[in-house]
Amino acid sequence: MAKQKITRKALLKSPDEFLTFTERALNFIRERARYFHVAGIVLAAAALVYLGVSAYLNHVNKKGQGAYHEAYAELRQEGDPEKAKALFRAVVEDHGLSSVSKLAAPQIGYLKYREKNYEEAAPLYETFLNSYSEKSPYRSLAALALSAAYEEKGELERAIAELRDLASNPENAFMEHALLSLGRLYRLSGKHEKAREVYEEFSGRFTTSPFLAQVKAYLNQSS
Repeated sequence: MAKQKITRKALLKSPDEFLTFTERALNFIRERARYFHVAGIVLAAAALVYLGVSAYLNHVNKKGQGAYHEAYAELRQEGDPEKAKALFRAVVEDHGLSSVSKLAAPQIGYLKYREKNYEEAAPLYETFLNSYSEKSPYRSLAALALSAAYEEKGELERAIAELRDLASNPENAFMEHALLSLGRLYRLSGKHEKAREVYEEFSGRFTTSPFLAQVKAYLNQSS
């Protein structure tokens, strides 16, 4: 049986599906107008809170950045190191909610390192290291600095452990420096076979490194 053709007149008489759906939606809202009004108030309040918090955090970050730049300028100008440390501490104490507050710890650590106060420098680097994810380049830099502090303290095994973890991460942006330092620490601790393994990895990975000749010289001597 042939399918009956719908005439234009019938189409005009039939309700439009979109309009019917819209009408039903409007009726639903009208019937529950009070609830939608309350929801609207809640959403508006939430938006105001979000905007208020965003504005506050922007203000906090701006103030924190200003304090950090002042401290960093004192550091770069080779001014009074005690004043620089005090300014960086103020960033942490007075602007702890700002995004730059955690950058103050390694700067204080660097100043402690320059003073050969490695006991106090190491925990500052460690605090900074633990505040970032595994993939962060800042974490890699902190590991290098922490290893240097441990080395100066004479704790070679702890220094090696930091670099070994760093070198085991294939995404580490500072692999070249990590391998060089790790090989040197193995040599200092008398682990020459381990040093050789690290230098062989280095020579295979960094064929254009300016340190390649030095690494190959050691490999030739130890063969």
